[in-house]
Amino acid sequence: MRESKENRNRVARVAQWRRTILLSLLIVIGLGGAASLNHWLEINRPPADQGVEEERLYVTGAAARRMSLSFNGLVADWYWMRSLQYVGRKVMAQEDNIQLSSLAALNLKLLYPLLDTATTLDPQFISVYEYGGVVLPEINADYAIKLLRKGIENNPAEWRLYYHLGYIYWQRKDYNAASEVYREGAKLPGAPEWMKQMSARMKAEGGDYDYARDMYSHMYDETSDPKIKHMLELRLAQTMWLEERDKIRSALSEYGRCPSRWREIAQALVKAGIEVDASGAPLDPTGVPCVLVKERCDVELDVSSEIPRR
Repeated sequence: MRESKENRNRVARVAQWRRTILLSLLIVIGLGGAASLNHWLEINRPPADQGVEEERLYVTGAAARRMSLSFNGLVADWYWMRSLQYVGRKVMAQEDNIQLSSLAALNLKLLYPLLDTATTLDPQFISVYEYGGVVLPEINADYAIKLLRKGIENNPAEWRLYYHLGYIYWQRKDYNAASEVYREGAKLPGAPEWMKQMSARMKAEGGDYDYARDMYSHMYDETSDPKIKHMLELRLAQTMWLEERDKIRSALSEYGRCPSRWREIAQALVKAGIEVDASGAPLDPTGVPCVLVKERCDVELDVSSEIPRR
């Protein structure tokens, strides 16, 4: 009887051992199959939509504010740096030189959400509003206006935000709206006297070159951000170029026929106040020789010029 019981126990142990071995083999086979399937999927899956992938990385401003607890300022700085890195990576990924006026081609659809989140976390983050006021108009002017309106709501005494907002309306050739914004901003404590002058001039001569130069010069003097300063330098150079282009076109038209080279009208260009190089080619405001387009007897910027094309 005792021997029979021992045999039954031995059989039970052997059966348990066999089940354990079988289960272990099934687990190993299953893990191996899963690893092989994952490897196959990694190789054969279609390319991911980079835009969708990027959208998963960020939360809304309200959500970030709830999640940041008492570290709103620190997290706002993080979002601010992320926005600069985001633009930088997009620019570096392009083989061609990207101008300020070409930012729309970079598909920077996350820039506004990033800047909006930073200012939701820290509504007094003036540098973010100013950056958005200069860069966003080239991507989406409505977003730029929305961000600056938000900045004015949270910082009603900050006249510089009125200035940037008026600038956007000026870009859109909505001179009445720009004049009104400047008029409101000029009432604020510390606002410079020229804000009133710009409000008055806007309605009378909002589209002229002198006004544009004054606008960019004032904006340049009032900001301390080197990135914004560089962008404004390019915009100021662009305004100077547009004025010079009119003079060059006038000289081309008065010559009677299309010159075969710049030297033929170099004297007329100098007389019109245009700087020329040794070959007689007119120089753009950055010192790069302009291109003579003989097919339509016109002038264009050289591809190496940093001046925005529009």
